[in-house]
Amino acid sequence: MEIAPVLAQLDRELIGLMPVKTRIREIASLLLIERIRQKMALATTFPTLHMSFTGNPGTGKTTVALRMAGILHRLGFVRRGHVISVTRDDLVGQYIGHTAPKTKEILKKAMGGVLFIDEAYYLYRPENERDYGQEAIEILLQMMEAQREDLVVILAGYGDRMEKFFQSNPGFRSRIGHHIDFPDYSEAELLAIAQLMLEEQHYRFSPKAREAFEHYIAVRKTQPLFSNARSIRNALDRIRLRQANRLVANLDRVLTGEDVMSIEADDVLASRVFSKAARETGLNGKGDA
Repeated sequence: MEIAPVLAQLDRELIGLMPVKTRIREIASLLLIERIRQKMALATTFPTLHMSFTGNPGTGKTTVALRMAGILHRLGFVRRGHVISVTRDDLVGQYIGHTAPKTKEILKKAMGGVLFIDEAYYLYRPENERDYGQEAIEILLQMMEAQREDLVVILAGYGDRMEKFFQSNPGFRSRIGHHIDFPDYSEAELLAIAQLMLEEQHYRFSPKAREAFEHYIAVRKTQPLFSNARSIRNALDRIRLRQANRLVANLDRVLTGEDVMSIEADDVLASRVFSKAARETGLNGKGDA
């Protein structure tokens, strides 16, 4: 029942998010004590394990769901410890009689593990009279109660939208045992995330490139479609493309390991995030570059 390795992995994989990590440790500690009490033949109750993760995109919700599944599996609260990640399209059908088999098939796959429903508030669209999401919700609610010892459901999405969803679907709120809010990353944390991602791929910023990327983060955070760590990953992918293009354009010399590992300032500053047009139009809704 050792859970320390899973918690240590969570610390390694996620920069910041201290409130989230603290809450996960508290849940893990409660579950561990429940198992110890059970071995001592003391009175125990099966805890409510369904959860709600709220926060902006790219704040680590999916990663934490994976680690939570590992903790639940190690402590024997789920049989398999796998995570099935779905959205509305995986659960809700497009015609009468289509939703129930889709939803039940997903639930069958998730049994013994965790069902992670991203943007859960899209499950039901009351403005559409022909929407079949309510059928999926009723099946989910039934299984969350009937199979609560063999299935953990995690609902995820923006905080304000999830609150409205719970207000219109009180059955979900009554079945959720843990509500965890994921804060946005600070600029310093985003830089640390970028450096960790580069290290994992055997790249590194030159001193001037690091300074340029700090500026990139400050500018990019003010523009539309910013998705925290997800935007950082997308930016690094494009920086690597520009670095490769720069290196290939100068193949009249033998490249060294330092050449192919080093990200230079020009690789960062060539982003359209820094252009006057990008600042005025907010990237024109095109996302990261």
